[in-house]
Amino acid sequence: MSEDLSTDSNADAAGSSSATYADAGVSIDAGDEAVGLMRPWAERATRPEVLGSLGGFAGLFQLPLDRWSEPVLASATDGVGTKIAISQALDKHDTVGIDLVAMVADDLVVCGAEPLFLQDYIAVGKVVPERISDLVKGISEGCVQAGCALLGGETAEHPGMMGSGEYDISANAVGAVEANAVLGPDRVRAGDVVIAMGSSGLHSNGYSLARHVLLDSARMPLSGHVEEFGRTLGEELLEPTRIYAKDCLAMAAEAQVRTFAHVTGGGLADNLGRVIPPGLTAVLDRASWTPDPVFRLIAQRGRIEAAEMERTFNMGVGMAAVVAAEDVDRALAVLTARHVPAWVLGEVSKQPSVEETEEGQRVLMRGDHPRF
Repeated sequence: MSEDLSTDSNADAAGSSSATYADAGVSIDAGDEAVGLMRPWAERATRPEVLGSLGGFAGLFQLPLDRWSEPVLASATDGVGTKIAISQALDKHDTVGIDLVAMVADDLVVCGAEPLFLQDYIAVGKVVPERISDLVKGISEGCVQAGCALLGGETAEHPGMMGSGEYDISANAVGAVEANAVLGPDRVRAGDVVIAMGSSGLHSNGYSLARHVLLDSARMPLSGHVEEFGRTLGEELLEPTRIYAKDCLAMAAEAQVRTFAHVTGGGLADNLGRVIPPGLTAVLDRASWTPDPVFRLIAQRGRIEAAEMERTFNMGVGMAAVVAAEDVDRALAVLTARHVPAWVLGEVSKQPSVEETEEGQRVLMRGDHPRF
């Protein structure tokens, strides 16, 4: 397991021979303290296949070949986006790490891959050990929820490029799936059913628009209580992204799952469209669910058209599964037992007229847009 704290090698001050790295804004001591504070969180998120301990130059993971006869490795990289601005404004940093894990682990599971390990990258203007520890605490919790190991990462201090209170985080995760069990558009058939899995809120997409509407235009304070939420605006906006990896794997083990679609940037139609093959169309029913109050608030305060809302936000659907029609009840039973809100969203049908259209047009949304 690796965990490094590095700095920009060009950050040394020129001139006086008495200048130190600290003069340039870099504290090696603070970096060492941060590594010490994050150690218990990194060690919490582990798996039996992890070799070594925190502090190595590289993370080691022994792939258990007895589990797969012909394993295919899957990899995903992502960040959290401008949701971090909310975390920084509230000085609360122990949840965005969960969002980070969700972004990569749930991309992996779309093809049926089990997330095995994750490595993070944290860039900061100034190392504040307690803040780094909080970030890693969230990442560790996310890894536990996803069932993967935190195999270390990198913390980089960039004085002069980022403010002392600024940071950004990203991660890469690796998973594995049996070659003959890879899920994808090639498995989808006419008559298959689309099952929706409810989101926990905005998740980690659309925050630039949400911040513009609620904070810049409407001037709503993050500390202000919002009756529809039953909590403050800041608490609602920092609600961690639901992680579906274990739930999806459990469903795939019990039912004929053709593929999944992780609903992130671009909304439900565009992301589901990525896994619907040419010649088929997923026909979805808007009346099958009601978007959470946070979406209504954004739409009303920003006077945003319904179509724009659907292109930007998940609108209450964080993951979708395409399953064989005969296994719908079984798939829903698995999700219910795992306390994941789920419902039948629509079905897949033949639509020759849209065979050559773009991915997003392979999804038809029936019924009126939500009335905000």
